[in-house]
This record gives sequence, structure tokens and C-alpha cells, in this order.
Amino acid sequence: MPRSKIHTRRCDMEEKDSLSIMDSLCAPNVCYGHDETIDLGSELETPTDDGAAGGEREKWSREIEFLFSCIALSVGLGNVWRFPFIALENGGGAFVIPYVIVLLLIGRPVYYMEVLIGQFASRGAVGVFDMAPIMKGIAYGQVYATALATTYYAAIMALTIKYLIASFAEILPWATCLPEWGDNCISITSYNSSAIGNTTEGKLISSAELYFTKVVLREKDNIEDGIGAPNTDLVIYLFLVWVMIATTLIKGIHSSGKASYFLALFPYVILFILLGRALTLPGAWDGIVYFLKPQWDQLLNADVWYAAITQMFFSLAICFGTLIMYASFNNFHKRVHKDVIIVTTIDSCTSILAGCVIFGILGNLALETNTTDISKVVKGGAGLAFISYPEAIAKFKLLPQLFAVLFFFMLFVLGIGSNIGMSSCVITVFKDRFNHLPQWVITIGFSICSFLCGLIYTTPGGQFLLNLVDFFGCSFIALFLAIGEIVTISWIYGVKRFCKDIEFMCDLKTGIYWRLCWAIFTPGLMFLVLVYTLVTYKPLEYKDVAYPDYIMNMAWLLWFIGVGQLPFWALYTVFKQPGVTLKEKFRQAIQPESSWGPASPDKYEKYLLFMKNSQAIPDDSWTTRIYDNIFG
Repeated sequence: MPRSKIHTRRCDMEEKDSLSIMDSLCAPNVCYGHDETIDLGSELETPTDDGAAGGEREKWSREIEFLFSCIALSVGLGNVWRFPFIALENGGGAFVIPYVIVLLLIGRPVYYMEVLIGQFASRGAVGVFDMAPIMKGIAYGQVYATALATTYYAAIMALTIKYLIASFAEILPWATCLPEWGDNCISITSYNSSAIGNTTEGKLISSAELYFTKVVLREKDNIEDGIGAPNTDLVIYLFLVWVMIATTLIKGIHSSGKASYFLALFPYVILFILLGRALTLPGAWDGIVYFLKPQWDQLLNADVWYAAITQMFFSLAICFGTLIMYASFNNFHKRVHKDVIIVTTIDSCTSILAGCVIFGILGNLALETNTTDISKVVKGGAGLAFISYPEAIAKFKLLPQLFAVLFFFMLFVLGIGSNIGMSSCVITVFKDRFNHLPQWVITIGFSICSFLCGLIYTTPGGQFLLNLVDFFGCSFIALFLAIGEIVTISWIYGVKRFCKDIEFMCDLKTGIYWRLCWAIFTPGLMFLVLVYTLVTYKPLEYKDVAYPDYIMNMAWLLWFIGVGQLPFWALYTVFKQPGVTLKEKFRQAIQPESSWGPASPDKYEKYLLFMKNSQAIPDDSWTTRIYDNIFG
């Protein structure tokens, strides 16, 4: 990237050093009142962490592309196969109550926070931590977790392509048993509770489940002796997935923004078609009532609230760096609060809508199989998408192939939309760091590396590893770093200063609801979730099979690499700061970089004046500073 006009800024270091650490944590931490030299004709090296600080960042072709991209990112596979099962396990319709409360106290505030900070700084996930360089390791850890997530998400997309192609067969291949599956297989057409009750051969397994495990996955019972060789079909489909992702991102947001119209809207066309079909099936209403019937006693169960928080956290894709990245391409003065409300509301409503579709069709399956307990035909996670739902579709008397094609195509579009967002986040970090490289080089390079990493999930032991990476390489890392991100913005950078930034950017005063959530409710609840996760932790298993010790050691190493980014970069940042004593170096490390602020030189000059005029010297007492940080 060519050098561009930028400010040279200097602060009176002596006065800055006179601040206490609490000043740094709670008070506005810009150099108010100090000499500012603004030389628009001078040139300065572009900051190495983010090219955006050196000039104007590319923008969305149309503002609505940001909204559609966020919808495509947030509304994904978790809405279709995770939320319905989680809700069913945790109170049915009553689960909606804690879910909505968590949406208001965690989901929406964090979503709004990330969008605002990304838009204000016009930086990617790493660059925004110029506001508190000591915490930059959070961003590196989040990008690491996001990169791992893209690899197994693409592998799931490969499975949907396998099923999508199989759905065009004259007879759905999972509807009948193959001889090599043995006598315990029961075909979908003859699958019913009376058949199960009359068997003396042991537990019967549906042909849909055996098709998934024996044909699609070729799954092993354990991975004690290794994970096996990749499945050729899945390797080809995985390659196609990454070709599609690379093609979509080859020109950055200008190509992905155009794709967002289709990725955000088309799944709803299919979802409503499937809903219409579900409502016309016998037994569908029983399934929907079973899904939505409140179990009020579950509201006092801590597990229900834990499930609501984790589902909300991962459904909205907050604290993974993707929202910050998308928002960094917004126009600086865009008022995004309406977009945030729209996306978070659509995400929640889609989860409930998908639950009605899934359980409506499973209600029909229960009726067809003479099963009075609908829970007996429901499997969680991937089993819901690749076993339970295909079973139900195979029972359709009218055009089962059509509805199978629609369902798996919807899954594919939902998954690819989310994966494009995650991949774009990682690619943007590399683009900001190595801004001399063309977009297509970084995109293709990342896609090739991700494809090669994803090959492990196409092996017979791939699902064992996918389950492991999902927890240790993504979820468990994200939980730790999310708390760090929220604390960084709310207490190190400061809610007060953040609200001043919002006022300058959007000409909006921040209400007490947002301030209390950012400062108290959100970090507090997230910390409780972390404590609960650690207290209730049990060694991870897959289908009740324990992992070998060497695999678990690798899993913990995977986790440590992600979380360890925080202390590593914190120590590095403190070490490289000017100053004689450790206290001076630490104080510098928690202050924003000199390049921190709006990317435009003109806007930065106005920002300095605005903040200087907003200067207020807080009282020396800690309680006053805490109060001032939240309400000031």
C-alpha cells in the first residue's frame, strides 16, 4: 500500500506518566490538553498491524450489504440443528424466556459493541486492539480460533453436498438397508415402534443412521489405532466448498457483498416452503406443541441458563473478530443500532422458526412410526440434520427427493454464508498486515491451507477430531478471550471514552442500558459461564467413547496456543515500550497507540478537538472513577 497523508501526534509524556493505573483503567485515556501537531503534508509509515490506519479503507458498495452479510454470518447451522435440540432439552417453550433475557444482556450489547468499535477504527480484528496494545493477544487468539472453525465448518459443508447429490436418486439411499449392514438394520419404510418392540435380535438401528455412519462417514468405533485415510468423495466435496469460498472472496467485500443478498435471503425461501409442507403433515402440530410446550420448572435449573448463554454467544458469532471486520468497511458515520436490532432479532426468530419446521416434520415421523414419545425420534447436533430429518423426509409420500434437495441446499447456503464471514475475517487480518499482497493471493493461499487442514475431517476418525477441535480449538478458547475483549473495551479503554467515540461518530448519546450491560452485566454473566464451565468440566467424549491420552494432550495444546496468545503478546508489548521501570512500561502498554482513532486524517483532527473539549478530570477516589467510567 502506498504511503498516505497521516498525522504526527505527540503527547506530554511527563503528565501522562503522572496518571495512576486506575486513571488508565477508568478515566478517558487520551492525551487531553497536550500539544497536538497535525501535519497533513507529512508522511509516516503505515502501522504494521493494520493498513487501515494509514488511509481510507474500502467500503461496502451499498450499506445494505453490511446488514445482509451480518445476517448470512449469524444465521447458520446452529439455528437449524442446535437451537431446536437445546431448547427441547432445556424447558421447551420456557427456554425462550432465558434466551430472550440473555439476548438483551449479552447478545445484543456485545454485538453492538463490536460493530461500533470496528466501524470507529476502520480496522480489522487485530487492529482495533491498538486501543489497548497490551491486550492485542486477544485478537490473535480469536483469529486463530476462527481459522480453526473455518476448517471443520467447510467439512460439514462437504457432508451437505454429499447428501444433496444423493437426494437426486430415484430412491433415497438412506431409506433402505444394505446387506452388509446386518440384521440389526431396519429400513425407513418399515421403521415403527411395534417392529422395534418385537425384535429379539438386539437394538435395531435405522437405515438413515447406518447410511450416515457406514457410507458417508465410514466411521470408526474409536481412534486408538489412528484416524484412517481420507474419503475420496468427501475430499472432492471439500475442495468444491473451498473453491466456492475463494471465488466469493476473491475481490474482498466487493464480491462477498454481492453474494450476501443470496446468502442472507434464499434460505428463508426454502425455510418457509418447508414450514408450509410441515404444517400440512399429519402429526406435525403434535411435534410443534412438543417443541414449544413450556416446562416451567426448568427455569430454576442453572443448566438452562448456561445453555441459553452459550447458544446465544455462538449463534450470533460474537467475539470471533468477524463482526469487527465487517463493520470496519462501514461508512464512518453510519448509525448501526437499527442493523444490530434487526440482525439479533432475525437470528432469534429464525431459531424458533427452524425449530417449528424440524419438530413439525419429526412429529409426522413419530406418527408414521407409531411412536408416542417424540424425543425417541430426535437426535442432537449433526444427527438431527443427517439422521433424524432424512428419516422424516424418507417417510414423505409425496416427492421426498424434492424436499430432501431443498433441505440440504438450505443447509449448504446457511453454512457457506457463515464460513464466508469467518474466512473473510482471517483473510482481512493477513491483508491488513501484508497490504502489499493482492487480495486474490491471500484468498487462494488461505483457501489452500484450510483445505489441506480440513482433510483430517474426511477420514473415518474425522468426527472424533471435529468434536475435539470444536470444543478445545474454538468454543473453549472463545469463552476465555470474550471476557478479555469485553473487559478491555469496558474497563481498560473505558466505557466513558467508548461512549464519547460513539457520540463523535454517530452523534448519539449512549443510554444507561448499554453502559450497564457493557460495564457490569455482560462481563459478569460471561465470567459466571466460564466458572460454570470449569466447575462442571468432564473429559470430552464422542458417542460415549473416550479419547486416547495423546489426543487429549494435543487438544489441550490446541487450546493453549489460542489462549496463550494473550500473555505472550502482553509481555512482548510491555517489553517494547519506552520507559525505565516496569511500571512505566506497563502504563504505556495500556494506553492507545498514537495511530488510534478514525482512519481519515480530517476526521482524526476533528476527533482530537472533540475529545479535548470533552475533557473532565475525575476525582481521585476509586469509587468515583468507577462510577464516572460507567455513567460519565
